Amino acid sequence: MKNATISDVITHRNRAIRICLIITGIFFVGVGTLGIVLPLLPTTPFLVLAAICFSRSSERFHNWLLNNKWFGAYIKNYREGKGISLRQKVVVLSLLIFTIGYSCIFLLNHIAVRIILVLIAVGISIHILRLPTLRSPKQ
Repeated sequence: MKNATISDVITHRNRAIRICLIITGIFFVGVGTLGIVLPLLPTTPFLVLAAICFSRSSERFHNWLLNNKWFGAYIKNYREGKGISLRQKVVVLSLLIFTIGYSCIFLLNHIAVRIILVLIAVGISIHILRLPTLRSPKQ
């Protein structure tokens, strides 16, 4: 049996399941899109889940997501283990530190919530820093 690749689309035979997978995929794209502007909400896992849902339900949606000008390269590079660009790392970590720092200093009074937010920020930061840094090809 060959390994599945990012371009494989194996649609489910049951129409009701395909519709549920499409709806779930659209939901994950929406949540992933929110994750772009909300640092505590991860973007990539939700977009990868959307790609998985679409790969089981709709070749059209799957191709749309993987060829999307905002998400396509991001998903492909992440799933293929190539990583994310240094610019993306800097932007994500800067937004994360700014928003969590601002929230902890100015908005939150409960020490337990502050600690939880800092731990989440540390976890996300470690994940981002451990991703390979995608180098742009020399032209």
